[in-house]
Amino acid sequence: MTLDTNLKHLTTAKELQELIESKENVMVCCGRMGPMCVPVYESMEELEGSGEWDNVEFRDMDFDSPEAAVIRNLPECSTFRGLPFVVYYKNGKVAKATSGLQSKDQIVANLKELV
Repeated sequence: MTLDTNLKHLTTAKELQELIESKENVMVCCGRMGPMCVPVYESMEELEGSGEWDNVEFRDMDFDSPEAAVIRNLPECSTFRGLPFVVYYKNGKVAKATSGLQSKDQIVANLKELV
């Protein structure tokens, strides 16, 4: 199943690995089409289309996919209880991870730490 967003979808752990190895800044929202996740996807879509964050790759991943274990099992996500899991990668490594509903301003603040 793919998520009903306008973001590019990651469907396999291999796709994620190739992306973080080839791009310096990556933001992945791993969630469902629920009330805590949809606003995060919408903010990501706005930021992606703004032109201000062209140096960041924005992606989503279906939390319930077996392939999403690559995110669910990250040490940085081990204490998370709420969706979505949002992981920011810098140069192939996890730079920051957050969970739960986030405002666009919170996402921008996280991106500013990343780039």
